[in-house]
Amino acid sequence: MKKSTLALAVALGAIAQQAGAAGFIEDSKATLGLRNFYINTDNRDGPNSATSHSKNAEWGQGFDLRFISGFTQGTVQFGVDAIGLYGVRLDSSRAEHGNYNGTLSGGTVFPSDGNTAVNDFASLGVTGKVKISQTVLKLGTLQPNNPVIKYNDGRLLPQTFQGGEIVSNDIKDLTLTAGQIDSAKGRNSSNNENLSIAGANKSSNYTTGEFSNKFYYAGADYKITKDLTASYYFGELKDFYSQNFLGLVHNWAIGPGVLKSDLRYYRSRDNGANGDTSTYYTSGYYTGGAKPVTSGKVDNDLYSYLALYSVNGHTFGGGYQYTKGDSDFPWLNQGDGSSNSTTTDMQIQKFGRAGERTWQARYAYDFAKVGLPGLTAGAVYLRGDNIQTTAGDKTEWERDLTLAYVVPQGTFKNLGVAWKNAMWRTNIVNARSQDENRLIVSYSIPLL
Repeated sequence: MKKSTLALAVALGAIAQQAGAAGFIEDSKATLGLRNFYINTDNRDGPNSATSHSKNAEWGQGFDLRFISGFTQGTVQFGVDAIGLYGVRLDSSRAEHGNYNGTLSGGTVFPSDGNTAVNDFASLGVTGKVKISQTVLKLGTLQPNNPVIKYNDGRLLPQTFQGGEIVSNDIKDLTLTAGQIDSAKGRNSSNNENLSIAGANKSSNYTTGEFSNKFYYAGADYKITKDLTASYYFGELKDFYSQNFLGLVHNWAIGPGVLKSDLRYYRSRDNGANGDTSTYYTSGYYTGGAKPVTSGKVDNDLYSYLALYSVNGHTFGGGYQYTKGDSDFPWLNQGDGSSNSTTTDMQIQKFGRAGERTWQARYAYDFAKVGLPGLTAGAVYLRGDNIQTTAGDKTEWERDLTLAYVVPQGTFKNLGVAWKNAMWRTNIVNARSQDENRLIVSYSIPLL
């Protein structure tokens, strides 16, 4: 029996004995999230291939039911959380599913049955939790979000992980985090899969690859002053890479507004088999041999700075990011859609290729300042150059637009509508530029 399963059984047994205890019931919450999601991706400047058709488009209705319990009474307190996910296909053709020849596990939004989208898919996750003072241990289904591991919520249903995590706030101004993840459930899947990185996650026929069932992470966030927070995190995917992160976030009141500075550094190196076994290699640009190659061991340093100045509903931003080393920036990536915590993780691309230097400009506005609460708009532009490839230095740029409205009060409170448009252009060989639109209607219904 897995340790997480055993611990969950113990927690549920303790809860059963104290089901009527004050706190467990009174502090429980349940919500039903509804998400109607449409995505249309136009792959340009190239012929159709096994994994890249000219147009991918899918539409579905998602249901996200969550229960978060309170804790039982006593020195050692117990609780349990649960998440139920269900997605229904509303529209998807074989040509536009995103898995044209049926060699991938899923398409743009839905899992695949051969080369077509399934009619529906579902999953259930349960998390046992134990609390002592201000320290909480969770075992089961997790959605971690920190500098070295971040779940993805960019499609119909969110990504989840399986494992354990402990978070402690017992020391004033200090948050300590540690965890171990053994598998992930993709945003277009109902199955838990082992973990991997780009380059190793699929073989040439897109059916096999190299994977690990151990990702360890630990970190600390320390509030030095009310305006300055320092962070350190460590992550290690067994047999693939280890990663150190240092970060500083500072808020500075200047005139009528606030300047937020976000400084980040990642140091990523090979671990285990990735150092000497080609099937575990990641993507990048390597020049140590007789001729340059595009795969090898993890070797990347990433530096970034992002400044955001907010005043009277306006937010102006600018930033710069630089990657150094032979490999692309690594993160947990099973090949089915994933997120990382860099400031350049955008709607389409992530701007973390070997040698890439990226600058970005941002603007956002909150219309509450002119009497329209709930309405927001934003624009981001990024340009990356010095991308190291076997065909010479290449460039890419992306422009993202977002317009969203959430009903702030009344009968339809929490009803949200969002439009996200992205345009990506590149001269990287064999890469197809993209235009993409997403339309999202969401509604959150409190049940408890």
